[in-house]
Amino acid sequence: MAKYRMVRTEFWKSPIVLEEMTPEDKYFYLYLLTNPQTTQIGIYRITKKQMAFDLGYSIESVHSLMERFEKHHRLIRYNPETRELAIKNWGKENLHKGGKPVMDCIASELKEVEDLTLIQYVLESIHKEEIRSLYESFCSEDKIDPPITDDDESDDALPCRDTIRGQKEKQKENEKEKQQQKALRSKIENLPDTDDVKEIIEFWDANGFGFSNVNAKQQLLAWLDDSSFLQPKEMILKAMNIACANNKRRLNYIMGILKNWENESLLTVEEVDSYEEKQKPVVKNRQSNESNPAGRAIPRGFELDLTAGEKG
Repeated sequence: MAKYRMVRTEFWKSPIVLEEMTPEDKYFYLYLLTNPQTTQIGIYRITKKQMAFDLGYSIESVHSLMERFEKHHRLIRYNPETRELAIKNWGKENLHKGGKPVMDCIASELKEVEDLTLIQYVLESIHKEEIRSLYESFCSEDKIDPPITDDDESDDALPCRDTIRGQKEKQKENEKEKQQQKALRSKIENLPDTDDVKEIIEFWDANGFGFSNVNAKQQLLAWLDDSSFLQPKEMILKAMNIACANNKRRLNYIMGILKNWENESLLTVEEVDSYEEKQKPVVKNRQSNESNPAGRAIPRGFELDLTAGEKG
């Protein structure tokens, strides 16, 4: 049986979509709402490798987008242990109609969810009371966070243990990211021109290059000291602007631009602009027919008689 997913036209009027999302963000969000793994309940199992394959992206790009949607837009939640993804506003956009067939489908899919906290996450946006009550029955406190002791080794406790283990792994990832960000801040403070560094990082974070991609930021910042540019900050920002204009928000693309400029000995923004202007095709002005007459020139002294050859 064919499966459909509804995307309302109001999607494009949402303030988040209009003002905060890059074109790549919008494409990724539509994929999260409509891909073949989606379910009736707004919670589904999918791997980052599958996303990368479907979208034609690298795993690193997908990871960066997931981080952006979880921590910046706050529209999804993902459990890396169970590989389950939940969409925050799914209930508000999709769960409006009840009835036995719909309720049976929802109940069946809710039974398959391993991380019960994701049910609570989606529940917050559901307005229809009938459906909301069904979600609540699957995420009661005793199911989400049961007391676990060393003596509790029953089979019923195992799914809960897996859920808690997933949450702990998530906490570890968050702590690791905080440490990386702290290390980056420490690196920034030790650099001589802090204002330049902050401006580059703010541009990177605000334009969807990967908020948590600390390693890429460090490699880009190295161009401030290790390049031959006379205006390193301005050159880096110009390269990033070009990457945005071409929707190529990747470190390798930016570094490729910077390397090409170095190879061409273009060391300032003015030199780059002048070089690009010279590369534009030259359009030659057409000269008038008077300066370039077609055919052979008419000899001087020649008079044209339009009546020649006619009989009087």
